[in-house]
Amino acid sequence: MRRSLEVWKMGTVNYLEALKLQEKLASDRKALKITDTLLSLQHPPTYTVGKRETVHNLLIPDSELKSMGAELHYTQRGGDITFHGPHQAILYPIVSLRDIGLGARMYVEKLELTMIELASMYGVKAQAGQKCETGVWVEDRKIGAIGVRISSGITSHGLAFNMDPDLNYFKHIVPCGIVDKGVTSLKNEADVELPAEEVIQEQLIACFARIFGYNNVILKDKSVL
Repeated sequence: MRRSLEVWKMGTVNYLEALKLQEKLASDRKALKITDTLLSLQHPPTYTVGKRETVHNLLIPDSELKSMGAELHYTQRGGDITFHGPHQAILYPIVSLRDIGLGARMYVEKLELTMIELASMYGVKAQAGQKCETGVWVEDRKIGAIGVRISSGITSHGLAFNMDPDLNYFKHIVPCGIVDKGVTSLKNEADVELPAEEVIQEQLIACFARIFGYNNVILKDKSVL
């Protein structure tokens, strides 16, 4: 069976701009105007809070965010507070779970497998978290976060994999609400020299396509978009 995925390689995109785009694409996907679509991008420094609004896990006043050059946004995704920033590979799948025959739990597990497979390509042994610890970990250090929204069977938001972000940004939050664990990156964990970030992002896309069973991947870069 031929299963198509259109991948938009977008470079660095402001968080709110990406949010509006996801909402439009999710609406178009629900109306069958587009095929399954994957946004691959990075964000400027941004803290986001999920629909449970656990803003108490932000450890600095809002006023300090501006001086750090960071933004704070409230979203309708699941999960707790997290950080997005430069040198972090982000995938936002806009896909129909009904069409690919997945429930919410299996969808999240496959997102975790996508990041686990990427880490393994660099000799890093990553694994899914314990119960209530969504995301991907290297021992007790989080290397990849997941926060998804599913509406009428259509997904949005997605995953963020730490290639080499400034980990100091994570010191200002309780990442994902988990107090006693740290955050890490592929750069910190891998014993090999990493290629250009664009290469890693393309590998992440390839892992996603393989794990979700897409055999027809159509790439579009930002010059086309």
